[in-house]
Order: sequence, then C-alpha cells, then structure tokens
Amino acid sequence: MTDPAEAAVAAAFHNEWGRVVATLIRMTGDWDLAEECTQEAFTRALERWPNDGVPDRPGAWLTTAARNHALNRIRRGRTEHAKLREWDTMNGPQDPPDPSGITDDRLRLIFTCCHPALPIEARVALTLRTLLGLTTAEIARAFLVAEPAMAQRLVRAKRKIRDAGIPYRIPPAHLLPQRTASVLGVVYLLFNEGYAATEGPDPLRVDLCAEAIRLTRVLHGLMPDDPEITGLLALLLLQHSRRTTRQNPAGELIPLEDQDRTRWDHTSITEGIAHLNNALNQGTPGPYQIQAAIAACHATARTPADTDWPQIAALYDRLADLTPSPIVHLNRAVAVAMANGPEAGLALLQNLEADLPDYHLLPATRADLLRRLGHHKAAATAYREALTLARTTPDRRYLTHRLNELTHVPERPDPRT
Repeated sequence: MTDPAEAAVAAAFHNEWGRVVATLIRMTGDWDLAEECTQEAFTRALERWPNDGVPDRPGAWLTTAARNHALNRIRRGRTEHAKLREWDTMNGPQDPPDPSGITDDRLRLIFTCCHPALPIEARVALTLRTLLGLTTAEIARAFLVAEPAMAQRLVRAKRKIRDAGIPYRIPPAHLLPQRTASVLGVVYLLFNEGYAATEGPDPLRVDLCAEAIRLTRVLHGLMPDDPEITGLLALLLLQHSRRTTRQNPAGELIPLEDQDRTRWDHTSITEGIAHLNNALNQGTPGPYQIQAAIAACHATARTPADTDWPQIAALYDRLADLTPSPIVHLNRAVAVAMANGPEAGLALLQNLEADLPDYHLLPATRADLLRRLGHHKAAATAYREALTLARTTPDRRYLTHRLNELTHVPERPDPRT
C-alpha cells in the first residue's frame, strides 16, 4: 500500500511543480537554480511529511522550502552582495495584475514560457520540462530525437533567455496570438504523453490527458473563435472518449478494431463533433482540425467494418501536406493499407526507415501488414524488431502476444512466386 505522505508528494508534484518553478524563476531569473531548488523542496517533503504530516497547503510549503533553499544558495555564491540586493528588489512590491486576461495559473505559465524569441520547438520543449515536469527523456521521445540532443536544446533555450534578458512575464491580451501555436503544441504533446505513454508500466496516464483537456477548455473560453483551438479541443475529446476500452483488466492493450464501442464515452464524442463542426465551418482547416476529423471517422463508425478508410486516407494526404512529419506519413500508410490493401501500405513504409530508426511502431506496423498478408515468418521478424524498441510493458505484452500467435498459424503461399 502506498504511504499517504508519499502519495501526497506525488500529487503535489503533479499540481504544484510548475507553479513552484515559475515562482523561483521570477524571483531569481535563473532557470537551472529554480529547478534544482524545487527538486530539493520535494526531496525535503519526502523526508519530513511522513513524520510531520502533510501540510494544509502543500504548494505554499513547497514554495517556501524552495525559496529558502534558493536564498541559501545565493548567499553562498560569489556575487553575494549583488545577488542579495537583486533578491530584495525581486521580493519587494509585487507587479500589478497583468492585462492578459488569463486567470488559470498553469496556462499563464505556459504562455509565459512560449516566448517568440525562442525557436518554436525550444518553446514547447522548455515548457514541457520546466512547468509540466516531463523528463528530458520523455520530451526527446515526443520529438523523436536523442536524449542528449534534447538536453542540449533545453540548455541553449535557457542560455538564450538569460543572455538576452527575456522577461519572465505574460504578454498583454493582444499579443497572446503570437504564442498560441506554441501553447497548442505544448498541450497536444502533454495529451499524447498521457494517451500513449512513452515509458513505464501503464500506457495511459489519465491525469495528463485530463489536464490537457482542461487547459484546452480554458484556451477555448479565452479565444472561442480560433478554429485550431476549437479543433484541438475536438480532437482531445474524441481521442479520450475511448480511454476505458483501450486495455483489458490485466493491463493488456486492445486494438481499436477489437474495442467495445458501446463503452466509448458518447457524450464526449457528441461534444467533440460539435466543436469540430464549429471549427470547420470557419473555412480555415488546420492540422488539429484535420486530426479531429480523422478521429471523428473512427468515433462515428458503429463497427470496424463501417470505418470510412478512404476518407481517412484522404484526410491524411491533406495533413501530410500541412505537417509532413514521419509520424503522419506512418499513419497515412496504415490508412492507405486499410483502404487499398496491405501491399499499398507496405510500399509506403519503405520510405520511412531512415526517419524513424528507433520507433517501435514502424516495425510493428510492418509486422501487422505482413501478418494480414499471411507472410508470417517476415511478420515474426518485424515483431521481434519492434519488441527490442518498445518501452512500455503493455506494448511489449501486445507484441509478444502477436508474435506467439504466428507460431500456430501456417504460412500463406505468396501468389507472386
């Protein structure tokens, strides 16, 4: 059984990490110091809360502990006098209320981090790391880059903020649209990490998905006429509607075609489609709207056989024109395979080897298409390759199950030989 104090620290990490880090950044102007002192505060909480009890206001306790640790670090620094004078200045009268109109603390912090002086990928990565507590490894996998490369990207972003003197504050309301694309990217990747965790025993982190949906609702309330915000809200609702059917009680993954569609959250589906229609009616379809339209095709199909795969393939063609990422091309290959046959999908996969060298879903997709064709030896080889790359326990279980199935099925002759 989990210790109550440890559970309280874990909950505080989810709820308070970003706020504590942001407070320390505002006070010290030093991103690394803020993260280190916040981590120290959580370490002290693990040591003290089991004996002292969980405080009534965990966030305030953690902020005070982190602030005190930062002050001690500054006092021990080589520029003690100047830093303390700076500290006194920063802890003087508080800034007046900002004119942004954003009242949600976490969303305010995300907009603050997404400064237009930084490259868009750096903005998104920095926000995910600093304010939402994702690890550098998790962010690297989301961007399909090596962990050391992502670590360097984060270092460069922090250095640019420091050297350029970029202020850590939210812009006024009329400048928010300059940062909206970056903010949407943060929320989208946050949802993806919850919807399909890149590491660990559980493929679904409902807390991250729910937080992403909440943040998107707040954004939609602020900018209800932005079609991409509306499209993202539709996408997240449609995807999350399947959350209770994506794994069985044993924690094993259930493919979309085998899920019990009567258990999908049809209230969320109805709301998602309404938002999608409102967005598309504005006549400026963007990537999130197109992805929501794809999700709607799945959500409205009464049975797997009713899925409009030609329409999904056409939507992926359009999405690939707007965002030609390797993941989009992989999903497009699956849609083409379902619409036109496995051979058509396999032909498209050949072009993705160099772009997705360590992505387990590429060999897993190849294995599935080969299995559908009856080429079981080749499919088994691809499943084994996918197994070496898969990071989550449910992914490995699913791939192992598929691999074991092939040992009991005879090879289908290739009609071309």
